[in-house]
Amino acid sequence: MSSPSRGGVFRAETDRRLEQFAESISFDRRLYVQDIAGSIAHAQMLAAVGLVTDDECQQIVAALEEIRHEIEDGRFEFRIELEDIHMHIERSLIDRLGDIGRKLHTGRSRNDQVSTDFRLWIRDAIDRVDSRLIDLQRAFVGRCDAEADVILPAYTHLQRAQPVLAPHYWLAYCEKLQRDRQRLTDCRRRVNVCSLGTAAVAGTSLPIDRADVARRLGFDAVAANSLDVSSDRDFALESAFVLTLIAEHLSTWAEEWILWSTVEFNFIRLPQEFCTGSSIMPQKINPDVLELTRGRAARVVGNLQTLLVLLKGLPLAYNRDLQEDKPALFDSFDTVEACLEIAVPVVAGAVLNREAIDERLDRGYLDATTLMEFFIRQGMPQRTAHHLVGHLVGKATERGVRLADLPLDEFQQAHSGLDESVYEVLGVEKAVEAFVSYGSTAPSEVEKQVAHWKEKLGPSNL
Repeated sequence: MSSPSRGGVFRAETDRRLEQFAESISFDRRLYVQDIAGSIAHAQMLAAVGLVTDDECQQIVAALEEIRHEIEDGRFEFRIELEDIHMHIERSLIDRLGDIGRKLHTGRSRNDQVSTDFRLWIRDAIDRVDSRLIDLQRAFVGRCDAEADVILPAYTHLQRAQPVLAPHYWLAYCEKLQRDRQRLTDCRRRVNVCSLGTAAVAGTSLPIDRADVARRLGFDAVAANSLDVSSDRDFALESAFVLTLIAEHLSTWAEEWILWSTVEFNFIRLPQEFCTGSSIMPQKINPDVLELTRGRAARVVGNLQTLLVLLKGLPLAYNRDLQEDKPALFDSFDTVEACLEIAVPVVAGAVLNREAIDERLDRGYLDATTLMEFFIRQGMPQRTAHHLVGHLVGKATERGVRLADLPLDEFQQAHSGLDESVYEVLGVEKAVEAFVSYGSTAPSEVEKQVAHWKEKLGPSNL
């Protein structure tokens, strides 16, 4: 099928090869809801300022709603020569209404139309991601009561460091996800600015009311500079960055639970409905969902890089390069939403291997730092206490015993003023009870934090 004549300054039809090269309908058709919503608001504004009649506006709105239903029902024909979703909807409107349909584009350009549609789509997508982040936070908080008494080894450099309560561990992820939510909220404010009415690059001489359109579409503000807004994709780039951090946090969680699910750690059993087997090794239960989460983070990072490079050399105002912003950002939102959706049941359904954890909890001298702080409370300088505890750990290691198994005279050789009270901080349970600082794994602090998160997030439906 040949391209329809473009008219105007053009005396030749578009080459079919250019149509195929330049089309975006294959990916931007998903903007149809936003494009129709923006067009309806624009038509209503045109009627309010007298650039179309009320009757013309009603016909335009009715036809746009009809087009929306046809797209939703799969009855709408997409044609590559019409290039993008905006031209598809406009052409269909003109086919139905003739000159009345041609009036819709009054006072706007595809440049500001695309920007507005994209902002509306991102705004909706941000809200979806935020909702999924809340669900994941609730899944972590939902574990806390049942595992309030479980002590886990915390690691630094993948070496056993200090004991922490399991709820303290789960709430650490809630904190990360909360920062993600805060970034989304902050990003959404800059997304939620109305571009429509800036037209191609300089604005319009027609008496349009941009604030009216912004109110109808739920925007918080109106873009103040037509030259800036036609080239602005900061909102897309910022969204991609926030999504990248979310993906990084999910990848960190996935990596940790992959390790925890190995025979070597044996800390956790993943729900089998989210695991796969081996084609040759019948004993395998593979954490594919976590590995894919970790792997797909790479795609989101790559999409951010794509957008950074895409924008780095563009002069002011619209350039066709900006068409390429959508596949990358669409993919990032799709990927992060999918990872969040599947993370929720994995977190909710995983089971800690309490016996395996308890069996090895005394390994690694997790109470060494608490012993050092006990010495400090006796008046010993920190560096001296650090050296002496290291010496005691060395003795315990040589004998293959815990610090709590060393006789009192060994401690008294380290510090003559010690008595049996030293044993009150030895052992992982006593070490945990010794914590007192805000934000620590102290049982009382963890209990407060769990209550805080329950109140903040509300009840879970998991």
